[in-house]
Order: sequence, then structure tokens, then C-alpha cells
Amino acid sequence: MNKYRKKFPLWRGLGGGLLFLLLITISTSVSAQKDPIAVEKRYKIEIQTSAICEMCKHTLERDMAFEKGVKESSLNLDNKVISVTYNPRKTDGQTIRKRIAMIGYHADTLARDSIAYENLPKCCKDGAHGTPIPQLPLKGR
Repeated sequence: MNKYRKKFPLWRGLGGGLLFLLLITISTSVSAQKDPIAVEKRYKIEIQTSAICEMCKHTLERDMAFEKGVKESSLNLDNKVISVTYNPRKTDGQTIRKRIAMIGYHADTLARDSIAYENLPKCCKDGAHGTPIPQLPLKGR
């Protein structure tokens, strides 16, 4: 035991057992901090849109997947409502509505971006597929 005390000066003052217990305690507490503390809550919002076809559905759902905080989105073409599940710590309903408008579609009472609308495929524009031209506000219809 004396040969180890000469090589490792910490062993001299503390004693081997005490140092060993200290190191085990520290390593256990550090590894315990890696586990998640709580599961984040998710919210779901339904937004009336001006989407009219499968291409609209594909465009909206694909682009919403890239929005920060959005976990899931699904557009119902029968009633033109997109359901979005999101993390409230990263985004909110108004930000999601703005994103839909920036893609080129009306979102509830928020008007679409005209430049983005011009870049949509012809099948996604007003009057395509014999659908009526949407008027704002869309909510409450």
C-alpha cells in the first residue's frame, strides 16, 4: 500500500476509501442528469384555409413539417381545415397562421401572401377545379 501512496499524493491525506466513495457519488449524480425531467405538452389548433386540392394538401403538410415546433399537420379537404399539433414552447397559433399565409393560402382571417400565391401551381389557385373564390374572413363559415 505504501508504494501507491508515493505515486498518488491524494491518497496520503484522504485515505483510499473516502476518495473512492467521493468519485462514485459524483459519477452517479452526473449520469442521472441526462434523463429527461418532464414530457412537454402539445397543443392542437384547427385553421380554416383556402386549400382546394391534393396538391394544396401536399404543399401545406410538407411546408408545415419544416416550421419550428410543429409536430404534425393534416389537412381535411372536405372542410378545408388544417389540424396542427405543436409545441407551445417553440411556436404559437398566430405564427402557424402566418406560415400558412406565407405558403400562399388564407389562414382564418389572415390574408395570404400575394407573391407566394402567384408561385403556387395552377391547380391550387382560386377558381381551379370549379371551386368558388374564397372571401375573407374564412373562420365561421
